[in-house]
Amino acid sequence: MALRVGRIPFLVCAPFFHDVLGRESRLTDVEFVDGPPSAHCRGLKDGSIHLSPASSITFAQKPGAFVLASDICTSCSFEVRSVKLFAKCAIEDLNGCTVRLTGQSMTSVNLLKVLLKERFGVTPVYVTGAYEPSDDACLLIGDQALEENERHRFAFGYDLGALWQDWQHVPFVFGAWIISKRALEDDLRQSLIRYMQATRESIEKFRENPSRALDHWLARYPVDLPRDVIENYYPALDYRFTDERKHSLSLFFEHAAGLGLIKEAPALEFLQI
Repeated sequence: MALRVGRIPFLVCAPFFHDVLGRESRLTDVEFVDGPPSAHCRGLKDGSIHLSPASSITFAQKPGAFVLASDICTSCSFEVRSVKLFAKCAIEDLNGCTVRLTGQSMTSVNLLKVLLKERFGVTPVYVTGAYEPSDDACLLIGDQALEENERHRFAFGYDLGALWQDWQHVPFVFGAWIISKRALEDDLRQSLIRYMQATRESIEKFRENPSRALDHWLARYPVDLPRDVIENYYPALDYRFTDERKHSLSLFFEHAAGLGLIKEAPALEFLQI
């Protein structure tokens, strides 16, 4: 059986995957499945994929089913820039207003609900689907958020990573490498270990020459953004799963559980090699 890896075709995940683009067929024990974080959340829970840098809340939605890579995540240095609430009015004035939620990431949706309820004390009307001009605000993630940053269509834009860090004084963890315990069994374990090491090497190659890595990435997954905007996006990102970030993830789970967004805040469990 091949190790099935959920690949997210967003700029934020380019460091994880750029190094294997175009040579996937050489990885005879790995199969890639492209999709947004929400699709990989479902795939992890239903067993159709074995691992992915998925929405971090996925880990809490099926307690006991997963482990986390202990050293890799998707986080930020204050502003993430690709997870934003765009609004026609100030965030404090959104009580009773219509907020359109992205369907691409449940972590971002639940983080927004935590922030609005617990930090700002507002309860908007949440709706899903495509943004409509009558909406008071919308939550966008990934490349869509980066593109909206350049359009300047909204009076207010709020970076959720910055809102969380300003409130809790720790950087937020938007994505984690979530690994099904099925991948720990004998027939997949060695493939998993090799693949995670290749991912670490891919991140290092990206750090060494981001421009070359982006040439490779954008040839497969183009975006409607100026090149300088793309390259200036990465200094804000941090892929190290530090103790501080692990604490932040546990803290997020506690807040989400307190609002009934998840059943309980699970203890973090990590891949042991």
